[in-house]
Amino acid sequence: MTPPVPAGGAEWGTARSKSVTWYAPEATVAGGAGMSGLQFMQALKDGRVAPAPIALLLNMRPKRVEQGLVVFECVPDESVYNPIGVVHGGLVCTLADTVTGCAVHTTLDAGTGYTSIDITVNYLRPVTLGSGLLVATGRVIKPGRRIALAAAEVHDEAGRLVATATSNCLIMPAS
Repeated sequence: MTPPVPAGGAEWGTARSKSVTWYAPEATVAGGAGMSGLQFMQALKDGRVAPAPIALLLNMRPKRVEQGLVVFECVPDESVYNPIGVVHGGLVCTLADTVTGCAVHTTLDAGTGYTSIDITVNYLRPVTLGSGLLVATGRVIKPGRRIALAAAEVHDEAGRLVATATSNCLIMPAS
């Protein structure tokens, strides 16, 4: 996409660009076939399964995976800034949604899926490039056969809590 040109002779500075490479989503799904949710998440963390395209787009990667718990890291860049000069809350929400969903995934049997049905995010402080590495932890609060509840905390590189979230996930048993 070509960036817009400033109107009326205004100067916006030098346009920047970002190159993103990803793998077909089908490769990620196929790579996890026959694995439990915990095995699949461990394979993602270890690089034995291709990461989801959104993870590569937003610089997110799993760092810790246990039953009912995952930790992802994310390094925001200028491409996710909003018009008021901070990282868009959507990035933080996506990170929280990722860790809550992936934490739930670690509790599921092979062939069982899930999808987020809601998420509530509480933004506690702005995120900027100066925030550095974001570390998001997702924990299952209540596993379930139909609905699971998970919570997330997102901290900046200095260890400050920048957001919390809760999410319910619909459990979709294998057919």
